[in-house]
Amino acid sequence: MAPTTPTSPSAGHRYGPRLTLDDLNRALLARQHLSTRADATVLDEVRHLVGLQSQVPSSPYPGLWSRLASFTTDDLGDRLLDRSVVRLGTLRGTVHLVAADDALELAAHARPAMAAHLRSRNQHGTALADVDLDDLERAAEDLLAEPLTSVELGRRLAARWRDVGPTQLAYGARCLLPLVQVPPRGLWGASGPGTATTWTTADAWLGRSRHDLDGVAHGTDAAAVLAARVRLVRRYLAAFGPASVADAQRWAGLTRLRAAFDRLRPELATFTGPGDVELFDLPDAPRPGGDAPVPVLLVADFDNLVLAHADRARVLADLPVQRVVSINGQVAATVLVDGRVTGSWTWTVERAAGDAVVRVEVRPLARRDGGHEGPRAPAGALRETDVLDQVVERAADWSRVAAPGATPQVVLS
Repeated sequence: MAPTTPTSPSAGHRYGPRLTLDDLNRALLARQHLSTRADATVLDEVRHLVGLQSQVPSSPYPGLWSRLASFTTDDLGDRLLDRSVVRLGTLRGTVHLVAADDALELAAHARPAMAAHLRSRNQHGTALADVDLDDLERAAEDLLAEPLTSVELGRRLAARWRDVGPTQLAYGARCLLPLVQVPPRGLWGASGPGTATTWTTADAWLGRSRHDLDGVAHGTDAAAVLAARVRLVRRYLAAFGPASVADAQRWAGLTRLRAAFDRLRPELATFTGPGDVELFDLPDAPRPGGDAPVPVLLVADFDNLVLAHADRARVLADLPVQRVVSINGQVAATVLVDGRVTGSWTWTVERAAGDAVVRVEVRPLARRDGGHEGPRAPAGALRETDVLDQVVERAADWSRVAAPGATPQVVLS
């Protein structure tokens, strides 16, 4: 589909054609393969999305289900087992599910900020003030040639640094090294012995060396850092554009990305966004226009759809972000009506007398006091018959993936 570039005849276009919030919403849903599911493999989709948040191990499963035309939980579990995708700390220092080929470079982007965090005035920085971080990194790397739990890693490191708490030492190692959480952690339905968070280095797990990226990971090679950031920005725009410099920085957890955008500028299209903000995009990326139809959507918890921009109005409209992201960083699974977050959803598997029920609870989200829903997301939309029918259909589809053979039950709070 050829991209379109809607314009507004009533406003100046400082940076190029003007894009409205509706335009940005439809472009984002198209890039995220939510308006139309992709006929792609798990590996291809993880690579396209530059990872999915995975500090809660189950989150990528509904995240991929919502985007792929065909998906089973084994489709992801098998990729974790064959090591073509991994779970490790990358963007914003947060655990993400990423393609193995991306793991080391994405982790290298995050390391300078994580190392700086260990030298800041916080509980970990204070505890590690007298520890040589290079020594800690080398010692932890040797220990983690084989998988260890955080508790065991801390205990072994404390045998050398006896005056430092094991918890702080293990935390420091996780900040300094690209560490993979190894299966069965992250496999669907895994529980019991062996599923505690267990770490090894990405180098050991993937059979690759991170040291080719030392200039990026330690911030010592300005040219390598810029080249890596250019690659990162290009991929961000493919999955999340059009976007501003501030948007990309929020998603990546990085500062000073302007230089990467400037390097890319000759190959990018530019637009004027809401508030006259300069937006960038890949010229041939889909921009279907703000009036393009989209289905009712159930989006996963911790989904980057609602986290990947500094200006989240393209999906939240006037819904306060606190309705979706809690004070302790929990991110709700969301219901989108006409592209905007209108409610949240949770699901549980209930078993009784040998039968299983997947219970999906849908809850409308109150908007800002004095705010308005706008013509595209009217109050009470989740109670409209056609919308509720689509919610039930989506919930039943997820139930078939989450617990094959179970009976879906949808409850509207």
